[in-house]
Amino acid sequence: MANPIYDTLFAPNAARSEPFLYLPIDATRETDQPAYLTHQDFAELAAQLAGLIASLGVQPGDRVAAQVEKSPLALALYAACIRVGAVYLPLNTAYTKDEIGFFLNDCAVSLFFCDPDKRTELNSVAAAAGARIVELAEWGFPKDLPVPPVAHRDPDDLAAMLYTSGTTGQPKGAMLSHENLLSNTRALVDIWGIRTDDVLLHALPIYHSHGLFVASNVMLLRGAPMIFLPRFDAGEMLSRMPEATIMMGVPTFYTRLLADPKFGVQTAGHMRLFISGSAPLLTQTHEAFKARTDHRILERYGLTETSMNTSNPLDGDRRAGTVGIALPEVELRLGETDGKEKGIGEIQVKGPNVFKGYWGLKGKTAEAFTKDGFFRTGDLGTISEDGYVSIVGRSKDLIITGGLNVYPKEIETLIDALPGVVESAVFGIEDADFGERVIVAVVPEPGVSPDLQALHRAITPGLAKFKHPKAWHLLDALPRNAMGKVKKDQLRQMFAK
Repeated sequence: MANPIYDTLFAPNAARSEPFLYLPIDATRETDQPAYLTHQDFAELAAQLAGLIASLGVQPGDRVAAQVEKSPLALALYAACIRVGAVYLPLNTAYTKDEIGFFLNDCAVSLFFCDPDKRTELNSVAAAAGARIVELAEWGFPKDLPVPPVAHRDPDDLAAMLYTSGTTGQPKGAMLSHENLLSNTRALVDIWGIRTDDVLLHALPIYHSHGLFVASNVMLLRGAPMIFLPRFDAGEMLSRMPEATIMMGVPTFYTRLLADPKFGVQTAGHMRLFISGSAPLLTQTHEAFKARTDHRILERYGLTETSMNTSNPLDGDRRAGTVGIALPEVELRLGETDGKEKGIGEIQVKGPNVFKGYWGLKGKTAEAFTKDGFFRTGDLGTISEDGYVSIVGRSKDLIITGGLNVYPKEIETLIDALPGVVESAVFGIEDADFGERVIVAVVPEPGVSPDLQALHRAITPGLAKFKHPKAWHLLDALPRNAMGKVKKDQLRQMFAK
């Protein structure tokens, strides 16, 4: 193929007049506005954006970043970058100016798209990184520029990059190739039985692997439509569910639907499939959903660096508390873990879905793989005799709240620099709505009684809102093991209630 992702996901649908993206119901929308975009409409939008990107000098392999609100135009930007051979870098809309500056600098972004209302704020960080900044607005870009030819790309060439972090808090750019993404998309379409007559209720963000490379890609491969909502809203989800056959979401979506008394068999009975990921689904949520709707949620397991690794079966035993079995062509095993309990080990993965490494970090990339080529996930788990994987914890200090990753070291560094603080520990505890919530334990200097609200106000301006601690506690000392490491499991137990 000249361009694997473009030729597989976008080109086959380009001339089709069937609906592709059903738009939100908006009472303020003019009556002559369409209720959906066809595949052809979407292809034309992507071609116009490709013309803009090419006119600004972007070459194959250049990085194009975007911090934009979810919209059909934002999804078309992904297609446009693939067409011109650029490496697409979607950024969380909650990231602050300083966080954006790091990403633009780290991978030498050539072109940066932002929302019009963020242009003034982000001009300086784009300029400092040497990136050209462009507003992404349907009414604000030229649509008559020459459409460039589809750039040639090999399967191992990079298609996208998503930033993740380790326990050091230093973000790392996970490099994803055309083959990484396509191999995963093909496997998921097959095991989930995605059909051309399916309709996906899509309320996930598209700066994240779940919403972009899982949800959108599988529907593109089948040429099936999506109800493309800007964000999760329980009321709108309930009103649009009768039009859909599939829903993908994070556990928070399901807990909030269950909190609405209108949600039940009459709302969800006609649906074919509910899928959950990005964070562990509590067993009680799984069981409550089955009792309310007679549907068993299909849970799966993936990472930024690998996309999906496992899935519960479409037809067969969907076991609460497990994330299913390994996908076809994915090898999965348990590695050794210091002090591991019997049967528990670090989950390690090998397969065509596994990323190419971390941008500019050869040492970190080498550390992330075993000598025989398995990626170290940092997640602790068990594997049953018949192959079902259960996640029991994380060797890394990662917190997942509402499906988004929070790295404690980043927050701890800010707190520890504040006057009157000796040290801090940031950890997650179970939350029925968000999966986990961020908690802080602070050790003050002797004789100091810090104002915890003042500490909170001091660190939050530079942090995305989902990273903000939900509770603060004072301790005389942090619990530590014989090696001096903070025992965060003990902290979780102390403050679980």
